[in-house]
Amino acid sequence: MFKKLFSEISKAVVGQEQLLDMLLTALLSPGHAIIIGVPGLAKTLLVKTLARVFNIDFTRIQFTPDLMPSDLIGYEILEETSGKKRMKFIKGPVFTNLLLADEINRTPPKTQSALLQAMQEKEVSVSGETMQLDEPFFVLATQNPLEFEGTYPLPEAQLDRFMFMLPVNYPARSEEVAIALKDAEAGLEHVNKIFSKKDLIDFQKKAADIPIAEKAADWIVQMVQASRPECPNCLESVKKYVRYGAGPRASRFTVRAARAAAFIEGCREVERHHIEKVFPAIMRHRIILNFAGNSENILSDDIIRSLLDIKL
Repeated sequence: MFKKLFSEISKAVVGQEQLLDMLLTALLSPGHAIIIGVPGLAKTLLVKTLARVFNIDFTRIQFTPDLMPSDLIGYEILEETSGKKRMKFIKGPVFTNLLLADEINRTPPKTQSALLQAMQEKEVSVSGETMQLDEPFFVLATQNPLEFEGTYPLPEAQLDRFMFMLPVNYPARSEEVAIALKDAEAGLEHVNKIFSKKDLIDFQKKAADIPIAEKAADWIVQMVQASRPECPNCLESVKKYVRYGAGPRASRFTVRAARAAAFIEGCREVERHHIEKVFPAIMRHRIILNFAGNSENILSDDIIRSLLDIKL
């Protein structure tokens, strides 16, 4: 069912199949994702193309140090109609289906919190009035790993709101040649809208109904608990290198994402490789290394590989 989707997106985007697969998994889970990658790797084009294929609203906002919460959520203006004055709310860019928050770590914590609240609650509050966001609502945030001056790193508790953390790598040589020869924007115009907003919501519901064995869910919980250094059953590498492990949200996200991965592949139930596929992206930003881990250049992915070796 999704082969046509990948085919349509390839008209505009060269490569990045793994990233696209994980973004589609997040979209169907549903959950938000944060991408770590240098500029120029087609992150914006990929998200824009994904929104076009599903025929959903797309908004991109560049996060800057002077960005205010009202620039994101919206603001009220005084309007006069037929001699009567009233306050009118002007919706901000957060009222969309697919929001690309570019360089989220460049804006102050106050604005970051406004977005993260919208992500969690699927609603915003202005002047005491609560307004629901459109469904579906999906946030893709990006961070540039090369520049740290003038940035406001997201606290671990706020990073936990994101289901996935996805690194983006440079394309292979053959892919980069194709990118150099391709007119990306022209390719986007040839991408067909093959699904609808209703289809996307239906896919999310069907993915949530994919069964998962209790034994598989127990394995997920066992791995998540083993990432916590205070856990009696944690790994030696966790005791030595990890300061904080993942919370219960990681277990819930893994079950949801594994169901979506199984649905995308057309499987009738969650299998081990579905869990192995989504687990690193869920745990990557939830394992916080201690001084020993950082000084010895240990990566969270090293710890995750050890966790996946735990027997089912």
